[in-house]
Amino acid sequence: MSERMSGADGTEWNATMRKFGAPATCIRNYAHWSVLLRPRQATLGALVLAAREPAQAFPELSAAAFSELREVTSDIEQALQQAFSYERLNYLMLMMVDPDVHFHVLPRYPEPRTFDGREFEDRGWPGPPDLSHVNQTDESANARIIEHIASCWP
Repeated sequence: MSERMSGADGTEWNATMRKFGAPATCIRNYAHWSVLLRPRQATLGALVLAAREPAQAFPELSAAAFSELREVTSDIEQALQQAFSYERLNYLMLMMVDPDVHFHVLPRYPEPRTFDGREFEDRGWPGPPDLSHVNQTDESANARIIEHIASCWP
């Protein structure tokens, strides 16, 4: 099992969530899931959807987590569509390096998008996402992306 740590507000963050910058990158917490900005923006608005339960295999999640997943993905898709008008959305469950149950959520774009004076490319379009490509951001830029997505949350 992954080591879990609690924040000042009592929220528990597993090792995978912390690797992706929690709590600073957290956009929204649900009972069973947390939505985080992926610090390495392969595409504009790339997220990590992480299970809050101690599970390292998808079927280990509770029925309640599976049920809530419908609401969470609906909210993600509405927020990202409003924020950045993506063309497609990919959910990747890789879990090769980071064992806690999580998805990489990648908005996909046929043309570069500009946000906050920066151009973001989707180098893999129209094929699989290119996770080796990173659109350069810093903590300040990521904070503005988080703020923008959060402002679009349903």
